[in-house]
Amino acid sequence: MIAFSVYGVPGPQGSKRHVGGGRMIESSAKVKPWREAVKWAAREAMAGFDGWAALDGPLVAVMVFTLPKPASAPKRRQTWPDKKPDLSKLIRSTEDALTDAGLIADDARIVAYARAAKVFPGEDLNALRSPGCYIEIRRLGE
Repeated sequence: MIAFSVYGVPGPQGSKRHVGGGRMIESSAKVKPWREAVKWAAREAMAGFDGWAALDGPLVAVMVFTLPKPASAPKRRQTWPDKKPDLSKLIRSTEDALTDAGLIADDARIVAYARAAKVFPGEDLNALRSPGCYIEIRRLGE
């Protein structure tokens, strides 16, 4: 099992838009910096293990995304980020970055999520103090 935190504003990997000449670009400007932050954090976490090999076979993941809390949200009670970005799109961009980093062999290896959530800072057991994501990956049965 490997667990680590990534800091930065999570970027959803969603729709692409056509810009002409058969070229498509990501519609969210947050995707690229987020994927870079995930790759950096994953590589830092892997550096703690000698001879790290990408996790292969059936995997179980935990991804808890901490999103910026809007100024208009209540300060003294727990609220939930029930607006954009979509949780599934956040997961997709993060899975691709974990594959690019060499942490997992392929994002298709993730067969289950023990937990996938969007939370605000300090309002959940796995919430970070600032925007980012807590990630945990383990082999099925571990």
